Amino acid sequence: AGGHGVLRCCAVCTGAFVLARAGLLAGRSAVTHWMDAARLQAQYPALRVLDDAIYVKDGPFYTSAGIAAGMDLALSLVEEDQGRGVALDTAKRLVVFFKRPGGQRQFSSELLAQAAPQGLHGRLAGWLRPRLKRHIDVEQMAAACALSVRTLHRRLRQEAGVSPAQLLLRLRMEAACGLLERPGMSVKRAASQSGFGSEYNLRRAFTAQLGVVPSDYQARFG
Repeated sequence: AGGHGVLRCCAVCTGAFVLARAGLLAGRSAVTHWMDAARLQAQYPALRVLDDAIYVKDGPFYTSAGIAAGMDLALSLVEEDQGRGVALDTAKRLVVFFKRPGGQRQFSSELLAQAAPQGLHGRLAGWLRPRLKRHIDVEQMAAACALSVRTLHRRLRQEAGVSPAQLLLRLRMEAACGLLERPGMSVKRAASQSGFGSEYNLRRAFTAQLGVVPSDYQARFG
């Protein structure tokens, strides 16, 4: 690709400087660790530095922000090659169940569920996120989407491979992970604020979904 015969070429963190020095990023978009972004742009003005991206794909060249962002990038390559299901299974084994949707200045290990910005999956996720602390049933989700329960199940399965209940669980896990990464956050408060209600429910969900208890996750990523 690009005359270099390279299918894919990836750099993690300041590895972007190596690709830039080799002349591979001229006229392309790239990212590096936010602390080095200004230096990369100054040294290589022919490239476009997206200083708050997690990772960037431009043609066959991929660059990522920090070391943790390299995991996001690696999972995206798995998803490209093997599909979303395999990528999620891989992430679960690594105890990095989610993809980050925002910039690299967020929690370094927060890999949040990435719903498509358009489509039913994205719309329903957007409706659910501010309501996670409430009791939510599938009838309420269907009504919010102006669909029957049966149609909601069918379309969500087709689009994202999950049921409404599985999406709600995924979003609550997303919220709990982000909360547990905050300094001074207790497991009890994280359980309450993410909609699990009790430490027992949160512990059971973490064990089933990530294979670790919340306190272990907190010790690793908090």
